[in-house]
Amino acid sequence: MDKQEKVEYWLDISDYDLETARAMFFSGRYLYVVFMCQQAIEKIIKALYIHISGQEPPKTHNLAFIFQKSGLKASQETLNFLNLLTAHYIQNRYPEYKSRLSTVLDKNKARQYLKQTEEVYQWLNSLII
Repeated sequence: MDKQEKVEYWLDISDYDLETARAMFFSGRYLYVVFMCQQAIEKIIKALYIHISGQEPPKTHNLAFIFQKSGLKASQETLNFLNLLTAHYIQNRYPEYKSRLSTVLDKNKARQYLKQTEEVYQWLNSLII
C-alpha cells in the first residue's frame, strides 16, 4: 500500500468505528460507546500520523502520545480528552473494570463522550483533507 492507501484504510475503519459508537448509543450499550469512540479516534489519529509523516504510526493505544508524535498541537482540553479515552480503552480490556464502568457510564455520560468524540473527530479529519 502506498501512503494514501494507508491513510484511506485507517479513515475507513475509523468511520466504521464512529458509526458503531453511534449504534451502541442507540442500543443502550454505553460502555461500548466509549470503547468505540476511543477506537475511532485512535484510527483517525493514525491516519493523520501517516498523512503527516509518511511513516507507520507508533504501536500504542495512547492517543495523546500518537497525536503529539505527529508534531501537531492541540488544546489542553483536547489532550485531556484523548487521555481520558485512552484510560477507558485500557479499563475496558479488563473484566474487573467493566462492571464498575458500566455503572458510571449512563446515557448522559455516553452522550457527552460521543458528542466530544464527534467534535474531535471532525477537527482531526479537517487536518487530513
